[in-house]
Amino acid sequence: MRVNLSVFKLSCVGLLSIPLMFGCSGESEKAAKSETNYNDLSVEEVEQKAKEEGEVNSVGMPDTWANWVGTWEDLNTKYGLKHTDTDMSSAEELAKFESEKENATADIGDVGVAFGPIAEEKELTIPYKTSYWDEIPEWAKDDDGDWIVGYTGTIAFISDKTKVKEIPKSWKELKESKYSVTISDVPTANQGQFSVLAAAYANGGDEKNIEPGLNYFADLAKEGRIGGGDVSVASLEKGEVEVAIVWDFNALNYRDQIDPERFEVIIPEETSVMSGYATVINKYAKHPHAAMLAREYILSDEGQMNLAEGYARPIREKAELSEEVEAKLLPDAMYKNVRPVEDDKAWEETTKQLPQLWEEKVLVHAK
Repeated sequence: MRVNLSVFKLSCVGLLSIPLMFGCSGESEKAAKSETNYNDLSVEEVEQKAKEEGEVNSVGMPDTWANWVGTWEDLNTKYGLKHTDTDMSSAEELAKFESEKENATADIGDVGVAFGPIAEEKELTIPYKTSYWDEIPEWAKDDDGDWIVGYTGTIAFISDKTKVKEIPKSWKELKESKYSVTISDVPTANQGQFSVLAAAYANGGDEKNIEPGLNYFADLAKEGRIGGGDVSVASLEKGEVEVAIVWDFNALNYRDQIDPERFEVIIPEETSVMSGYATVINKYAKHPHAAMLAREYILSDEGQMNLAEGYARPIREKAELSEEVEAKLLPDAMYKNVRPVEDDKAWEETTKQLPQLWEEKVLVHAK
């Protein structure tokens, strides 16, 4: 089930005026790529070189998302790596890699699985498989390690019980309610795009037919029920959100950070969609070995436990979780109707069209 996006590549001829594309400096671009085969390095060699680099800078891996803070603290304690993060969407991460090139300020990013192949085909990545390669499902990695899924998430509802008296437990109940619904930015955010797909699944659509999902949100927009802004601890704490559609790990994290009694988190009863997030190592990284060590650690038992402590479900089935961490996750029964993406190619094509479709079919009705 390998995802393999077909990315339109511009020719150099006649395109010298476009500064952020690959341009005509073919030889210099090749020279910029490291000749090192990083997959030939042992874990010990990666660790030693990472310690010499001394820091790792990420994008889209903030402390509050899937408990990344636990991983960054461990990497500092165990290996002396300093860390900074700039939070941004998957699309913004790749745009940053592409625009900065040799002036890179980011070493590693965490992107929705559909964006991994885009990064690979744009030649923005360093391939590194890690020692856990054989334990990663085929759908969750590319052939060479240009991207590897570290954890999965399922689209969920989070409701503020101080504002929502009847908690919607299904897509049908949510639509029939009068509550405002906040969804992540669909044109740029993986979380928003999968929210539309989940709504499509629940209303007779699929990866090839996203219309039922768009129609669902269009109806909410016509009623003035699409909430403005993104979902965050701050917006939830201030009471700016009634019901939000987010990944389960985000919803559970927000709930417990603010007040476990104030918020209800559920997986919609009819169905929802499960997907993953993948690490991509910047081809132009200033600290490539530190980025590789970060990926190695993310997939270790300790790293997978850290993610689970942030309510994300580990990609490695063999990763052992403590009873305490298991108890933080939603009951398995809530996931009985959850579906993964079944037609990767169709979903790839649909995500290319979603920004325009969202504007034309949903936002045009927003009040």
